[in-house]
Amino acid sequence: MAGFVDLNLPHLPDKEALQKLVESAAHLGYSTVAINYVVDYEEKKKEVVKPLSPSDLFAALPVVQGKAKPIKILSRLTLVVSDPSHCNILRATSTNIKFYDIFAIFPKNGKLFHVACTTLDVDLVCINVTEKLPFYIKRPSVNVAMDRGIYFELAYVPAIKDSTMRRYTISNALSLMQICRGKNIILSSAAEKPLQLRGPYDVANLGWLFGLSESNAKAAVSTNGRAVLLHGEARKTACGVVYTMKKPRPPDEDDSTPATKKAKMEL
Repeated sequence: MAGFVDLNLPHLPDKEALQKLVESAAHLGYSTVAINYVVDYEEKKKEVVKPLSPSDLFAALPVVQGKAKPIKILSRLTLVVSDPSHCNILRATSTNIKFYDIFAIFPKNGKLFHVACTTLDVDLVCINVTEKLPFYIKRPSVNVAMDRGIYFELAYVPAIKDSTMRRYTISNALSLMQICRGKNIILSSAAEKPLQLRGPYDVANLGWLFGLSESNAKAAVSTNGRAVLLHGEARKTACGVVYTMKKPRPPDEDDSTPATKKAKMEL
């Protein structure tokens, strides 16, 4: 199994608090985390700042428990959109955009959810877990997103903080699972405090409440996260992907060697 990942540690203004959050993630066994910078047009947060580098946070990176190697810290930009014009920032040539490893989008309505799944060049589509979804998740949009290598994120911290949000989280998650059958799912924390973080195996157990099978729940905190990182790397560095496979040999060719032919003649 690939290393465990948490792709949603919110960027906190307090540098010391952010350091403690990353250290707690390493102590719990997460090999990779992403610090999430949110641009929300509804809250007038439109500026894309340059993300902190790991060296800005730590002189020496925390060591992952059980791995004896330093934690990997990535940067993530999440765009909260309620109008199609808000998506233009992803096409902008801002000097700060290029520093982000992961692009995520949080659509507020069904039209933007469809656009995010079918046309936008993003790595993650966030599913709202704090209130009832204002739109129905449609199978064609989800299928296109999965074909494009896009993953869907569910944050688990709201489910453990509040009983009302727990109902919304489970309900919205089950709506998504009916369409995607547990595939292309990421479980992230969105934790603002170390005490809100849960270990990878505990998160996988929470996935059962969200409608995930045991194998899909484990993938949601490990291999699926690795796939998101690879998707982000391909988006930044390549214009296409080449897939090679070995061509099967026809049965006749297997018997075409001289020794085989001689054996057949003798028979």
